[in-house]
Amino acid sequence: MSAKAYLEITMVINEENRPAAVKVYSDYRRSFLDKISGAVSKDLLVRDEDVQVLHGFNSVESAQGYLESEMFKNDVFVGLKPLLSADPEVKIYSVA
Repeated sequence: MSAKAYLEITMVINEENRPAAVKVYSDYRRSFLDKISGAVSKDLLVRDEDVQVLHGFNSVESAQGYLESEMFKNDVFVGLKPLLSADPEVKIYSVA
């Protein structure tokens, strides 16, 4: 199934903290795809300035629901919060 919506979370993470951020991504990727309603993909994009996680969903509502999920609030965000150098930028897009 192809994504109908994307949740993009862009984070500024210092170079020394990136291995820990990659571990958080890796630790929750499979659970995200298996347990989050409407999840269809999850990719980690890395560049010098920041790190981005691009989540694919079957609807905008599913993307919004993930941000309120126990997995996001209690596991993923808790794991990433000490690694962040600035507040993350969160955007939801629908596929045209």
